[in-house]
Amino acid sequence: MVVNIAAYHFAVIDDPPQLAQRLREQAERLQLRGTALVAPEGINLFLAGDGEAIESLLADLRADPRFDTLAAKYSCSRAQPFARLKVKLKREIIAFRRERCSPLRGRAPSVTPDTLARWLDQGHDDAGKRVVLLDTRNREEVGYGSFDNALTLPIDNFTELPEALAPHREALREATVVSFCTGGIRCEKAALWLREDGMDNLLQLDGGILGYFERVGGRHYDGGCFVFDERVALDPQLRPLRDAAA
Repeated sequence: MVVNIAAYHFAVIDDPPQLAQRLREQAERLQLRGTALVAPEGINLFLAGDGEAIESLLADLRADPRFDTLAAKYSCSRAQPFARLKVKLKREIIAFRRERCSPLRGRAPSVTPDTLARWLDQGHDDAGKRVVLLDTRNREEVGYGSFDNALTLPIDNFTELPEALAPHREALREATVVSFCTGGIRCEKAALWLREDGMDNLLQLDGGILGYFERVGGRHYDGGCFVFDERVALDPQLRPLRDAAA
């Protein structure tokens, strides 16, 4: 069985090339495949391999004070979903190209999967306000599944989100808006930027769709969650849509 992880962490990285080289060497030694992105603002990992090897890499990262709270989301597959290991240097670990949205300065308020599921069960938040789910992913990802009645936007790139959302802002003013994405990283930036831009009724779903699947399963969700590897998508039980060895 192959263990797959998705993990990101925002932290000040003074020497990204040095960290990238360290990650490459360790991942190669542990025979892991996938993608590791390194930028001055942090790291973003999609890796797969032997379970003990995965835990060894995570333990090494968490021994570094910059990453001591690094959280990972797990799933399993019979086949290795990555053809090779790629370690890349980037300007941002998730490109948004907006000012005033650096998670290095803090994060937007969030809601846990359990609380969101309870709000959706009862039809409103704890203050009695209607809840609107905002999908920050692109149209290809949305095509594989999303939350029931979520607001989805016709975007192909994350950087297009603010403009695509603009026509809906007034209609959302009296609602509690919960933004979500695959694992949470996009909302770390989008939620900060939108709140700074006056949308103070916006929260982010902690852990994204994958975190919701881990804690809640598929309640109020229709379909699967697109992932960026050969598994294509995961169902609410975190099973791959495609698994070549199955």
